[in-house]
Amino acid sequence: MGPCLSQPADTAAADQKRTIIILFGPPGAGKGTHAPKMVNLLKTPQLSTGDMLRAAVAAGTRVGKLAKDAMDSGALVTDDIVVDIIEERIKDADCENGFILDGFPRTVKQAEMLDEMLHQNQEKVNRVISLEVPDGVLTERVCGRWVHKNSGRSYHVEFNPPKSLGDQTPSTATMLDDETNEPLMQRGDDTEEALVSRLRAYHSQTVPVMKHYSKVVSAIDANRGMVEIWADVEKECKKFAAAA
Repeated sequence: MGPCLSQPADTAAADQKRTIIILFGPPGAGKGTHAPKMVNLLKTPQLSTGDMLRAAVAAGTRVGKLAKDAMDSGALVTDDIVVDIIEERIKDADCENGFILDGFPRTVKQAEMLDEMLHQNQEKVNRVISLEVPDGVLTERVCGRWVHKNSGRSYHVEFNPPKSLGDQTPSTATMLDDETNEPLMQRGDDTEEALVSRLRAYHSQTVPVMKHYSKVVSAIDANRGMVEIWADVEKECKKFAAAA
């Protein structure tokens, strides 16, 4: 029988070289704002399962072909395939120092599968950073959010507007990415109605995962100013940046 992974913080070598962080937060918590800063500080990529899945399919890798077959048949991509795609992706050179998983795992089963995959390389999740915001605050945040499709950079009409907006009415003509000057977009599910179901799913899935990783979770109050939030996120990241 393999090693017990119910306590993931105790199952891998303490001197692992890579920093492995999971970033959690409900819609509108600020992941899109703070994740790029974490990437710059830690010199590690931010990995979302959606992006990895699309890249693997486009590249025609073994796992990508399995995922494409599942999608073409109308089936869901299985947890096994998703974990295999992560395992494939983290072999790339940009993951040499570690990586940040964005919103994965979403279930305890996925967490256990991730732990097993990492354990095979004598690694473990170093830290889970949870950006926490009361549900009642999120509606204004989410409904005012605009994103740059290609990079994932996130803006907000009130809290983090692009330079192009000024005192104009938000639109695709006035909401432009600061770096590329390309039009920003609003996600189709960034509506008040959709947010209710998204939050319900987030809480039902995330709470058990947090318990699974209880020894390495850092809960950060994200219902504050961006500077204060980043100061706490940075403090957590620097623990690993200093050790790298």
